[in-house]
Amino acid sequence: MRRNLLVLAIFLNFFDFGLPKKAFVERVIDGDTIVLKGGKVVRYIGIDTPEIREKENGKWIYSPQPFALEAKELNEKLVEKKWVSLEYDVEKKDRYGRLLGYVFVDNTFVNAKLIEEGLAFLYTSPPNVKYVDKFLTLQKKAREAGWGIWGIYTRGSISDKEAKEHIGELAEVVGRIVKTGEKEKLVILYFGQGKKDDFKVVIFKKDEKYFRERKIILSTYYTGKKVKVYGKIRYHFGPEMIVHHPVQIEIME
Repeated sequence: MRRNLLVLAIFLNFFDFGLPKKAFVERVIDGDTIVLKGGKVVRYIGIDTPEIREKENGKWIYSPQPFALEAKELNEKLVEKKWVSLEYDVEKKDRYGRLLGYVFVDNTFVNAKLIEEGLAFLYTSPPNVKYVDKFLTLQKKAREAGWGIWGIYTRGSISDKEAKEHIGELAEVVGRIVKTGEKEKLVILYFGQGKKDDFKVVIFKKDEKYFRERKIILSTYYTGKKVKVYGKIRYHFGPEMIVHHPVQIEIME
């Protein structure tokens, strides 16, 4: 019985049953989350805005990151107390039960507008990647112009050798991929010989299909090439970046 319920939950998450196509926005939570009349919460697909709150000792406290309030203010101006159109992608809900949507009001694509104004980051989350190329183009334009968050979050690209100094940051890392490795669930692009401080890119095998769609064979395509990769740097046996989609990797030669 429990297994049947789990299968049903997964099935409903991938199909558009009873999801609102038009809805009235009751209030805006932050730059990328809204509450519809009736109580349903919508998380915007493909973007991430600076946080208004942070968790400290298990409690949420008010501590706005730079441009978090500006992102919320623009979102309020665009959608609060208005009727919006909602479009969905492959997955309809996230693990918190929130609807995942692309939001439109009149002729404005709200997700895209927040990126265009420099108030949101591109956030790739396969399989919901319908507009990823559009978002990437808008982000490049905003970043080059230094609009919004890009006036403070970017110092230009950093080298793979500097990545260890920027753990937890969104960054563009430039370097040459020396070799490619493979594990059970991962493909790893190494920017060094795999020593402790060598930067690497991790790609989950479940995301390989997005590369194959663009005729990219991970085992050979990037090896030896100088590239620029975009995403958040984390530390896991050395500095690394998880890449979900080929738009995050740009060949520079």
